[in-house]
Amino acid sequence: MFLVCLIAGCSICWFNTVCFVLCIRSFSASNRPLALSLSISFNGLSAAFYTLFANALSPLSPSVYLLLNAMLPFAISILALPAILLCHTQESQHHSMPNHDRRVFLGLYILAFVTGTYLVVFGSFTATRSAAWVILTGAMVLLALPLIIPACSNCSYLDAHGPDPASPLNHDDPHKPLLISNNHQTESDAVMEITMEHQLQGSCGTLLHKGRLAVLGEEHSAKRLIGCVDFWLYYTAYFCGATVGLVYSNNLGQIAQSLHQQSQLTMLLAVYSSFSFFGRLLSALPDVLHRKVSLARTGWLAAALVPMPMAFFLMWKQQDGSTLIVGTALVGLSSGFIFAAAVSVTSELFGPKSVGVNHNILITNIPLGSFLYGQIAAMVYDANGQRMSVMDNRTGTIDTMIMCMGVRCYSTTFFVWGCITLLGLASSIVLFKRTKPAYATTASRSSCKHQVSS
Repeated sequence: MFLVCLIAGCSICWFNTVCFVLCIRSFSASNRPLALSLSISFNGLSAAFYTLFANALSPLSPSVYLLLNAMLPFAISILALPAILLCHTQESQHHSMPNHDRRVFLGLYILAFVTGTYLVVFGSFTATRSAAWVILTGAMVLLALPLIIPACSNCSYLDAHGPDPASPLNHDDPHKPLLISNNHQTESDAVMEITMEHQLQGSCGTLLHKGRLAVLGEEHSAKRLIGCVDFWLYYTAYFCGATVGLVYSNNLGQIAQSLHQQSQLTMLLAVYSSFSFFGRLLSALPDVLHRKVSLARTGWLAAALVPMPMAFFLMWKQQDGSTLIVGTALVGLSSGFIFAAAVSVTSELFGPKSVGVNHNILITNIPLGSFLYGQIAAMVYDANGQRMSVMDNRTGTIDTMIMCMGVRCYSTTFFVWGCITLLGLASSIVLFKRTKPAYATTASRSSCKHQVSS
């Protein structure tokens, strides 16, 4: 069982990395965060879709989930491969149309919103097998609709002519390997950035303090990344933010049971899934509102962390059904935004070509945080619980387990998690303050380049 779980975990990590790298290399810098937000948002709906599939096939058999996990990803990958290859073969025949691309993404976001609402609403209902097939058919139709828009636009949302000279964050060939040796490239980029810094210092440049990121999109090797202060601030913000929300969702069943809210568990899971999904969609706000709201993406990241400590302190002070629902919604919204925005932040701060390696280094905090925060919850739960003997109806054996009921089971845990997320919020604010000049410098240089070209 351990070996199977290990292989599954490695495959998930590899699959996510390939998808992230494919999005980053296949879309222009202006559309890349939108594509990442969409793909990660649909990733958050997979649990609801699998539940619909399982209810239609065999609602009483848990093994059907294993069958779906084994077959669906492979089948979907085979179906998606021709579309990806078709788009790349037509790159030389089409021109990039930014305004048209924005309309395409707007249509995709509307469909994503409708699909998410459909899956969340109908996925939380208990239906007969025939009704489950009807709901599943509707979900499959909605999931297939986004394929029509790119097909009709003839893959025009791709950046057909390679790098965008107006953007420092764009790059090149989607057929390059995932791991790129960029030591020489980093050195040349550094020399070029120093030269540009001196050239633009008088008019558009900004002198930055030592240790801060000078520009966005500069490639960081793994060794350089680990020695970067901004990375560890970013790591702490993620470790003390989104990872806590993930652990909360994993313990939601036991939390509901201890607070005598077991009957609302399905609704709580639906609330977390829905708000996590919409939080992922909202991660596109920095790109949608960039002309109206001039805020660095790290600033949006800090703002997204604000609801997390609020939720935990709220549930610490008052533990009832309505408070649990509100807290779950806030945690889902905050963690969903961070999950979706993190890939774009990693790409902007530490280089798009190295994002496959750098982002995997970042998310090493997830297993570490899951173990640490899970242990905190388990210690508090066991300390306030009572030993009970339970008989297994299938085997007839009697097992001893610890069960805790009441507000004391998770009260201390909520307080500790709230303090931890406050640390994550503080770290994200410091990161925002340190990277704000880099975002301003990049915007200033882009403006200067447009003035020179005109």
